[in-house]
Amino acid sequence: MNFAVLQFPGSNCDQDVVHALRHVLGHSVELRWHKEASLGAADAVVVPGGFSYGDYLRTGAIARFSPVMEAVRQFAAAGGLVLGICNGFQILCEAGLLPGALIRNRSLQFRCEHIFLKTSTPDSPFTNRIPPDKLLRLPIAHGEGCYYADADTLARLKANHQILWRYVNAQGEITADANPNGALDHIAGICNEGRNVAGLMPHPERASEPILGSTDGRLILESMIAALASRPTAAG
Repeated sequence: MNFAVLQFPGSNCDQDVVHALRHVLGHSVELRWHKEASLGAADAVVVPGGFSYGDYLRTGAIARFSPVMEAVRQFAAAGGLVLGICNGFQILCEAGLLPGALIRNRSLQFRCEHIFLKTSTPDSPFTNRIPPDKLLRLPIAHGEGCYYADADTLARLKANHQILWRYVNAQGEITADANPNGALDHIAGICNEGRNVAGLMPHPERASEPILGSTDGRLILESMIAALASRPTAAG
């Protein structure tokens, strides 16, 4: 599989994603600079974490206008798989590829820790390899990860099974203490109605090897790979 990983001024997780996809999972990866107007021969796109454009104005607000994002919009419209991680999730929301917004953590503090996720929707290109009842232990590192959407949008997300992951405690329970940023309905990640674009605040690429303390993130990346392998032809 061929993955395109975007790079913006301020990206700091792009190489982590490249390592996980290329060296851990054995797939082809090409970095695409924010000024490029093409994704090359990509089968899937990852918009990585970091602080694109220094988070000026608000997270993702400037990155949405980068030339490469027009290529991402066209790719997604054609059914291509797109995953946004942390700042990438924020960018996809700002670009209108995902509903809702990420706002300041309710604590007004930057949170850097491991959390637990429960998969709410198993039948998606981003969750199909996650075993039933498996809790994912993944790291977070963000100051603006509180997912917010209006009541109608939230109702549609629930009705269409677009909520992919929720924050839970180690026992799989939804509690206030398990929600690190105050996200509505404990939402950690969602997908679009077409189910080919997804975003989440936790970092699966930072939980891809035992040395990192967890390999649970591989299940998300492997879900994308399995979804691509099941397609009759690659998206592009």
